[in-house]
Amino acid sequence: MHGIRQRLSFTVAATVVAAALGTGAGYWLGRAMALHHAQTRLDQYGSRLEVELDSLRDEAQATLTTMNASKLPYCSDAELAWFRKLVFQSEYLKDAGHMRDGRIDCTATLGRLEQPSEQFTPNFTRSDGTRAYRNLAPVKIHNHSVISLQLSDSFIVYSPFEVKYLQVTSMHFTISDRDLISGETRRLFGELPKTQASILTTQGWARDGDSLYVTHCAKNYSPCITTYLSVPEALQASRSELASYMALCGLCGALCGFAGALYYCRSRSIDQQLIRAVRSGALRVVYQPIVELPTGRIVGAEALVRWTDEDDREIRPGVFVRIAEERGFVRDITRFVVNRALHELRSALEGRPGFRININIAPSDLGDPSLLPMLEQALKDAEVSAQSLAIEITEGCTARQDVAKEAILSLRQKGHTVCIDDFGTGYSSLAYLHDLAADLIKIDIAFTRSIGTESVTVSILPQILSMAETLNLQVIVEGIETREQADYFANSGRTLLAQGWLFGRAVPAAEFLRQLA
Repeated sequence: MHGIRQRLSFTVAATVVAAALGTGAGYWLGRAMALHHAQTRLDQYGSRLEVELDSLRDEAQATLTTMNASKLPYCSDAELAWFRKLVFQSEYLKDAGHMRDGRIDCTATLGRLEQPSEQFTPNFTRSDGTRAYRNLAPVKIHNHSVISLQLSDSFIVYSPFEVKYLQVTSMHFTISDRDLISGETRRLFGELPKTQASILTTQGWARDGDSLYVTHCAKNYSPCITTYLSVPEALQASRSELASYMALCGLCGALCGFAGALYYCRSRSIDQQLIRAVRSGALRVVYQPIVELPTGRIVGAEALVRWTDEDDREIRPGVFVRIAEERGFVRDITRFVVNRALHELRSALEGRPGFRININIAPSDLGDPSLLPMLEQALKDAEVSAQSLAIEITEGCTARQDVAKEAILSLRQKGHTVCIDDFGTGYSSLAYLHDLAADLIKIDIAFTRSIGTESVTVSILPQILSMAETLNLQVIVEGIETREQADYFANSGRTLLAQGWLFGRAVPAAEFLRQLA
């Protein structure tokens, strides 16, 4: 239950963290897309303005050329009437007239000035001789900004404020030009952004500080149109798209986190950990002494596999061996135990004739054709005889009697001793024990624990011992923990083998060898 709660908590935490990371990633992705879309809108806005201002420029150039070609007397009534006609016919022109040396002499709207106006200095002088003025005081139209262009002694006034697409509340623009005389970049019309002059006169897009800029410069004349937008304004304009990216990426992050957590939890599941432990040899083998009664002399050891998982939990053999059987790799555990036991207790086998190691095998091992070749190879590698290795099989292994008989016969022919483990827990084994032709039976611990009690189980023990004597089977009694239990079997009138905590717990090889010495 604790493990389930841990995995659940981990899954929830991983999902929440991944969702948060996904939302953050969605914000930055949405932010990048919003800025890209803002750049596209700025470029489209600049292109529309460029088309409109090209049309205005062409009209202005044509009008100035026409005015300079006039044959009418300078600032005469007839010429002023003609100027008025030109203004009325134009969508953008607000005034037209003559000026010399920076002083206005006459205009279509003001007529002839009896005394010329103050002298004005152009803001820009272009390479074709055109001079540009911003907001000439005498011809200012209400509160709107106006631009005046002078070519020769003719000038016109127009208001860019009325150019289509010029007023877009979500975006800003500026029209700038480089003065031929001073070389400075100056604003002709629009807002004045706080950025480098090179950005305002270089074709392309740029980012400076917290603003985006897109500049369009005409190929055949000098003014450049720069549209720009601050990052917060761009994000505000795309807030719904930004929210969608955050929601979508947050959901994707949550799904990925959930899937990753499930994968991790599965990889941390006991069966996956066991597979890794078997492959890496992370299992352990411990040895419990088998002694002779009544002398107490150690005559063998049962090799028992142990496993501590990756969370430092000791997993019971009954649990992980069953998992290995269900997953089909229990033979790998059997192979590991055989090789490890023969390697670790080789010195005991060499120096003590008759000393024997008992190895447990699973029911699936009994019918496995690779069992005997594996045992033979392990014995060959350890240079140990088959008589030194006893094979323990549970009564459950004998359910398929034909398979069990054939396997036991093959093992004994190879020289192995065969022991029926947990004897007495089943019932059919009593009927066909003779046919199985085993060498030993190991009396189950349940009978041992019944000694000294009034349990009916204790009354079966004499019958089991008598049957074993009749069939000439050696007997191992397991689970002896008290002196009373040991005395009961020691006084049975025959030599028995025993194991249990009274004689020693299962310990690593080094400690077992010290006990043996």
